[in-house]
Amino acid sequence: MNANDLHERIQEVKTEFQTIWCTAGLSLLAVIFAAQASAQVGGGFGGNPQGQLIAPPPCLASGPITRPGAVACTPATHRDWLAEITHWRTERLIRTGYDGSRYNLPQLQWAEHSFIQPQMMVHDRYLYDPIAGKYTVDRYLDDLDNRYGGIDAVLVWPVYPNVGIDDRNQHDITRSMPGGVDGLKQMVADFHKRGVKVLFPMMMWDEGTRDPGSDWPTAIAEFMKQIDADGINGDTQDGVPLAFSLAAEKVGHPLAFEPENGPSDEALAWNVQTWGQYQYTFAPGVDRYRWLDPRHQVNIQGRWDRDKTNALQYAFFNGEGWESWENVWGIWNGVTPRDAEATRRVATIERAVAPFFASQSWEPLYPMRRYGVFSSRWPLGDQTVWTIVNRNEYDVDGTQMAVPYKQGTRYFDLYRGAELKPEIHGEEAVLSFSTESHGYGAIFATSGELDPKLRALMEKMKGMTAKPLSSYSAEWHALPQHMVEIPASPRTASAPEGMIRIEGGDYLFRVQGVEIEGSNDIGVDVQYSWEDSARRFHEHPMEIKPFFMDKYPVTNAQFKKFLDATHYSPKDSLNFLKDWKDGSYPNGWANKPVTWVAIEDAREYAKWAGKRLPHEWEWQYAAQGKDERSFPWGNCDWLSSRGGGAVGCATGNDAAAPTPDKGRTMLPASDVDAHPNGASPFGVMDMVGNVWQWTDEYVDEHTRAAIVRGGSHYQPQGSIWYFPQAYKNEQHGKLLLMAPSYDRSGALGFRCVKDAQ
Repeated sequence: MNANDLHERIQEVKTEFQTIWCTAGLSLLAVIFAAQASAQVGGGFGGNPQGQLIAPPPCLASGPITRPGAVACTPATHRDWLAEITHWRTERLIRTGYDGSRYNLPQLQWAEHSFIQPQMMVHDRYLYDPIAGKYTVDRYLDDLDNRYGGIDAVLVWPVYPNVGIDDRNQHDITRSMPGGVDGLKQMVADFHKRGVKVLFPMMMWDEGTRDPGSDWPTAIAEFMKQIDADGINGDTQDGVPLAFSLAAEKVGHPLAFEPENGPSDEALAWNVQTWGQYQYTFAPGVDRYRWLDPRHQVNIQGRWDRDKTNALQYAFFNGEGWESWENVWGIWNGVTPRDAEATRRVATIERAVAPFFASQSWEPLYPMRRYGVFSSRWPLGDQTVWTIVNRNEYDVDGTQMAVPYKQGTRYFDLYRGAELKPEIHGEEAVLSFSTESHGYGAIFATSGELDPKLRALMEKMKGMTAKPLSSYSAEWHALPQHMVEIPASPRTASAPEGMIRIEGGDYLFRVQGVEIEGSNDIGVDVQYSWEDSARRFHEHPMEIKPFFMDKYPVTNAQFKKFLDATHYSPKDSLNFLKDWKDGSYPNGWANKPVTWVAIEDAREYAKWAGKRLPHEWEWQYAAQGKDERSFPWGNCDWLSSRGGGAVGCATGNDAAAPTPDKGRTMLPASDVDAHPNGASPFGVMDMVGNVWQWTDEYVDEHTRAAIVRGGSHYQPQGSIWYFPQAYKNEQHGKLLLMAPSYDRSGALGFRCVKDAQ
């Protein structure tokens, strides 16, 4: 039913209603008006779109026409469906008072053509070299150019999952990146030199760490202006509020805002980008926001998908982009060679014909001749582009589409770089070409000659598509990891001062990672030497050799002796001993654990002391013994105790561990000997609940991470996304590493071990 028919039907219903009124009463009136309202907002495509996608006509969604009850599509089906979604769009724009003027701001127009945008963890080893102490933006971009054709923008992700290990808020953590604000500004400039725009995230849920001291919109706008960033991703947000756009414009630095989840239709006016998080169907759905305003850029995100075909085909069909996210919270979910090559081809075409995707005359699901092949028509002036996807598992060759015949019009297969010769059947020009299984196609129609840009595209695509996508491997692989070696210390027969002998023996090492995301997918957590992949759950029988362990974590007083003796000064000194002043710790802190030391700083101390950092299983064995107890002192959880029960379950001064600190500003740690009831079976103290402690480091091609043990006293409140505690002996934390300045924390210290003869 088209818009005119719908209007006539509404008038008929009103006339009928005047008669019904006299006999049926008010209850029937309510029913009729409800049905009438439903017709006004959607009709044949099911009313309002479900989430972010407008469903295709039921005849396309029903599958092959041979299925019982299926109805074949007809020209009228497409015409009526297109009229209904067009009517819906017109009404939505009127109802919301839509004003799309922000899309015309020169500072934001890049977003319209930002098709490939990875979320990049700052911990990615391709971005920063901690040995050389410098950002390696060119290395990062060259890798993406080589693998899948490069990117248009990058979402730089410095905060989650490490945020909450101490009271640094999201901006504090970002400013902790190497070089501080000056380093950040230079990193952004390095991306800009390569034509790549830069976004950062904002976490509205970060309300439990340090108060930033100003309103959020102003703080974010000023910080992004300071480092010359181009946009903001609104993590977990259903639209970024208008106040943020206004604040950015007030400081003279407009930002492209990109919420993770779809905004309201009204908020589309100031959220110029969005993530697409779709439920895929065989016949592609139409993105709601691009349909409302084709200038709006959507980047489809499927962080855990190992096959990217759905995302890439939906992006090409909708003329939008893809969030090429591979390093997911330090877990590598890399694109396969086939997906990489498909990305290269899709992005090459999209960039070349980008202006067509802003066409207000976009016609999605343009009728095609072959089952499972879908297209969008993008007219612009007297030229037209069709983007085509083959959703079938087999190649489709031959006649595929027909267009109204117009003398003098030429047709080009942009995907394969060849001109097409149409067959003229009456008033139609019929086009024949081939599309690969799960592949792509693009047709260009013009009455004149190709401009130089499109001629260059044709030549480039001809060479690129000479090799079929099927010849590229679609097999996904996890990245192997290895543990960084901890060299043995000088051996001793008797316990050095302040150390306890840990007798060796057979031990069943059982532990699991507490990462918030990643389920039990391969690649989550770490890979021990006896495992063939990283995984969350670990169990391995071991023989522990005798060793000596510090009875307490290293204190401020002990670390100062090291500094006085060695004059140690790290090359990357940002945040080093951040809570000290004038080369010494605050009064009364001598017996508190030293913090704000990176794993590199801890290793230097251990080397000076003739010791080393513990392997994780040594730390756990010293805390647990052989009886598989959950805490060093036993099985009673001091957090849930109420003053009675087993030893170590007491509260107050007799507690086995510090009372958790839940304020926005982190309090100092307890003295290391403040909780004697927390002793392990071997007599090791202060292992849980005061400060996290460094142990092993793991490395793969893209990520470094350290296993930290024992949890801390600091528990920021208000969100599930803060760095999770791992108080139990069978739990460990995985802290992503970037550089000493970034890795140091006010809730992270260390203790040492020494090898026994």
